[in-house]
Amino acid sequence: MGWQLLAGLLMRLRAVYWRVIYRSLRSRYRVDAEFRFNGVGIQLYGDGSIELGAESYIGELSTIQACAGHRVRVGRRCSISHNVRIYTETSDADCDFRAGEDRPIRASVDIGDGVWIGTNVFIGPGIAIGDNAVIGANAVVTRNVPNGEIWGGVPAKFIRSKRVEGQPR
Repeated sequence: MGWQLLAGLLMRLRAVYWRVIYRSLRSRYRVDAEFRFNGVGIQLYGDGSIELGAESYIGELSTIQACAGHRVRVGRRCSISHNVRIYTETSDADCDFRAGEDRPIRASVDIGDGVWIGTNVFIGPGIAIGDNAVIGANAVVTRNVPNGEIWGGVPAKFIRSKRVEGQPR
């Protein structure tokens, strides 16, 4: 068996493996039938609620975590690129980790309809991103993003309002 044939077989097996994983995630969480897992290595985990809307997708190697009692909601027609991280729980940075202190911060994340999230974005607990917003690549979102705004950077900051035909500027 040639190496090209073997490589093709391994790629097909990998695709089947991820289809099985994504099918199990659809049964565990509220994933709309029209939601698309766009690539491999996408993880959804936690005892909280994850709701993924119709006509939306998430890219390869992305992670969504929902801790117990909290949720991540992604609206309709959202584009979430590759290697995006969305978490409902993190540690409070003001703890004395040397003494073993750890105070978790837990809060739900809400992503509106028609949101575009670029590659390598981090969205932490308690963040709300409004409808039709854009989060630029490599951003760290630490504050709520209003409807129709473009944000980017570390930490993410307002860049400008979107210019949408038929809407005031």
